[in-house]
Amino acid sequence: MLKNPVLMRPFAGAAALGLSLIGLLGGCSQPSATPGLSANYQAVPTQGNTVPSGARQPAMPGEALSLAAPSPSSSRFPFQFGPAPVDRESYAAVEENPYFSVANEPLSTFSIDVDTASYANVRRLLQNGLRVPPGAVRIEEMVNYFDYRYPEPEGEVPFSVSAETASCPWMPQHRLMRIGLRGRPMPKRNLPPANLVFLIDVSGSMSDANKLPLVKSSLRLLLDELDPKDRVALVVYAGTSGLVLDSTPVSERRRILDALEGLEAGGSTAGAEGIQLAYQVASKHQGPGVNSRVILATDGDFNVGITDESQLERLIKDRARSGVYFTVLGYGMGNYQDDRLELLADKGNGNYAYVDTLQEARKVLVREMGSTLLTIAKDVKIQVEFNPAQAAAYRLIGYENRKLEHQDFHDDKKDAGEIGADHTVTAYYEIVPAGQAAPGLKMDALKYSRPPEAAAAAESGELATIKLRYKPPQETASKLITHVVRDKGETFEQSSRDFQFGASVAAFGMLLRDSQHKGNTTFGRIREWARAGQTDDPHGDRAEFLALLQ
Repeated sequence: MLKNPVLMRPFAGAAALGLSLIGLLGGCSQPSATPGLSANYQAVPTQGNTVPSGARQPAMPGEALSLAAPSPSSSRFPFQFGPAPVDRESYAAVEENPYFSVANEPLSTFSIDVDTASYANVRRLLQNGLRVPPGAVRIEEMVNYFDYRYPEPEGEVPFSVSAETASCPWMPQHRLMRIGLRGRPMPKRNLPPANLVFLIDVSGSMSDANKLPLVKSSLRLLLDELDPKDRVALVVYAGTSGLVLDSTPVSERRRILDALEGLEAGGSTAGAEGIQLAYQVASKHQGPGVNSRVILATDGDFNVGITDESQLERLIKDRARSGVYFTVLGYGMGNYQDDRLELLADKGNGNYAYVDTLQEARKVLVREMGSTLLTIAKDVKIQVEFNPAQAAAYRLIGYENRKLEHQDFHDDKKDAGEIGADHTVTAYYEIVPAGQAAPGLKMDALKYSRPPEAAAAAESGELATIKLRYKPPQETASKLITHVVRDKGETFEQSSRDFQFGASVAAFGMLLRDSQHKGNTTFGRIREWARAGQTDDPHGDRAEFLALLQ
């Protein structure tokens, strides 16, 4: 339960910028320098995702940026004005999902994703007047940042499955299908005993106010929510790793706080050694019915120890098999290594959030403590089979780095995503109805074979069948759930408010990426779609999204 109300997050740069995102970001050309703009804010090319050095330092929270608005004009990509995130921020490249022909590729298979880091990081970039690198935009994480009112699960299944279809707002001749999962709620009093290891980066790069000091404040919030019988340990790394506090009952809160407050930043970063030590400490107090988890707090800037991505991946995958789950909390700016932190969370059976303010820490570690810290189903995979009598083509919006081979759906050794207590997971498909041509999808006629004849079930009126596989946290064999989708022909305006709001967030991500599939999307239209879904917003998250658009 919240001990303090969630405050609206301060717009560090947006108010001071004097920008109207609707007017300004709706279009600006790509000149070498924009009239009224200082040299430090000249247009920045968007090619590549590792951000170049030499740009202006972003504002710290509360620091104003001075930026004159360029003259509106037509633009291919609205965020080319402004500086790039400076120095050493890095983001993985994103190759957008294409359309697939249902006749030749009726199956779509992917792993769920419950991370939310992308939205919080994009918000930070916009609030500080910075260009958003395309690789920073993971649409599924932006959509999943928000809560949706899906039905609670029934029976023994740990999560519910629902679907909804309506016309696609940015391409009205297409259909939009939403898949929604909701994990079983777990009252705080019913949470199993926790065995947590805080793994904290105390290297020199963590000295800024929005890094180690914010980490300390974040973990104090979490301590207030834990049961006295839960256990906490504290491992740090900088140059060498060390055990600052062995596993200690939360009833000894003062001892834990003293160890936390004594941390200071300095030195280079031996992140891999810290990860190994943290898992060793967690394993000592692991047991039946105990929720064991390592919580990593860092800017991701590993420069000593294992730095090769493949070695880090092997390390974290090996440790994940021990049954100790993994949460990554990213902090800071300027040298933020988003690509590395997402990799660690993905391979470590964990989740990934970006914390830029104390309010965001409260959202992740207080409001959503159960979903962040308690896994109720692991290796959750989704496979959708589309009906060729209803759909000519489809594309999955987002989840580019969560795609699986179709045979992986039945392979219980193949790792996939985890879902926490009361977590909601959302995925959107854009569907080209049967009889229409899919944009950009051209195929020669087959010489030696042809698509198989449609089965009798194709005439059932079903649009698709959703299949899900998952494992209970302590088991190794997966279980199967199926859900049939029928398209009722509703317009976008007739769809649920949650459907409309989630679609507006997805469209926002497409516009930030300058997606070739964005259709008629504009910031003004996104605002209209989002307003329709701004209901039942107790924490102000949706209102904040609208404010970001403003």
